[in-house]
Amino acid sequence: MGKKFKLFCFGFGQVAKYFVNNLLDKNSLSELITTNTKKTETKKINNFKYKSYFFSDNNFDIDLINDLQSSKKVLISIPPKNKNDLVLKNFGKYFKNKNFDWVTYLSATNVYGDKKGEWVNENTDPNPLSSKGKSRFVAENEWLNFYKKFLLKIQIFRLSGIYSKENNIINKLQTGDYKIVEKKNNFFSRIHVEDISEILTLSLNKFKPGEVYNISDNYPCSNEEVVTYASQLLKINKPSKIKVDDLQNETLKDFYRESKKVDNNKMKKFFNYDLKFSTYKEGLDNIIDHII
Repeated sequence: MGKKFKLFCFGFGQVAKYFVNNLLDKNSLSELITTNTKKTETKKINNFKYKSYFFSDNNFDIDLINDLQSSKKVLISIPPKNKNDLVLKNFGKYFKNKNFDWVTYLSATNVYGDKKGEWVNENTDPNPLSSKGKSRFVAENEWLNFYKKFLLKIQIFRLSGIYSKENNIINKLQTGDYKIVEKKNNFFSRIHVEDISEILTLSLNKFKPGEVYNISDNYPCSNEEVVTYASQLLKINKPSKIKVDDLQNETLKDFYRESKKVDNNKMKKFFNYDLKFSTYKEGLDNIIDHII
């Protein structure tokens, strides 16, 4: 990995934490700066002290600017709000200099929209249908314009549905109120957070500015197939079904209105990466092993 470095994380959710823990395991971090939506404070992750600055909407602790300007590596995992990328809206001028050598924006594969179960890759024209997908695509283009205009060293990761030991279908089934959403020809892709973390780590040394990568596993499939397998692992009956239009959650409705298979060949080839969890089966087998 080379010498230790300082990392600035806008947002510090599941993906960022797994990434940071991976870097700490490799003894790669000299300093960590994050943001949160409550208050500025000093915190710990795996006994590593770090500063977390207040940043919510258009309000932030002014002191974070000095730490941003003294950082060369920045991870952005804050989603857009009201079609605005909050990081660029508040701190865009600081990304116009050439101080940064690694900037990664975490987007999502919902920018592709509905492809009727067909394959998509990075050359597929995005056509987002949901408001979240549309906002993501606008934000992607804003960041890529910084690459074109100011030579900002940025890459974009389009993440498929994320799951982990902490958040997964097995946990949801154990609550007892999960239902299978009934829809024919419904395909979607997923990715284990540990694989995202590994690819982020590899990209620190293998980096090509201005590129977009789909971050996904090898096997797109239906929600019902995943739920069926998870039910078998738990030795429980498969949940009952519900129609898309009967869902109460609008975000879930948007999700199930789209169907596509996400191609991950560019990611695997460029980073020379073999997925730790190449399909949902390896991922869920690993999760159930930690439960039993």
